[in-house]
Amino acid sequence: MATTVPDAGSRWRCGGCGNLTRFDVTRTRRTTEFWHFDLAGEHRVEETEVRAESIEQVTCRWCGRSDAIELVARHETADLETS
Repeated sequence: MATTVPDAGSRWRCGGCGNLTRFDVTRTRRTTEFWHFDLAGEHRVEETEVRAESIEQVTCRWCGRSDAIELVARHETADLETS
């Protein structure tokens, strides 16, 4: 199972059905946020710093498999799409 977030040179691919575009991602994030409150008491988050993040599970939205998600190079997937 892929637990690494894709970067500029990689992407996720479902080895079961070939999906490249739709995934359900369950992740845990630890953040520090700057909240700005207006005089009515409503707030908006103006700044967020991610202190830690972990991917717990990636599931293919098409076939539902979480055991076949792989991290592949983007150029390899372009070759697959043109075949």
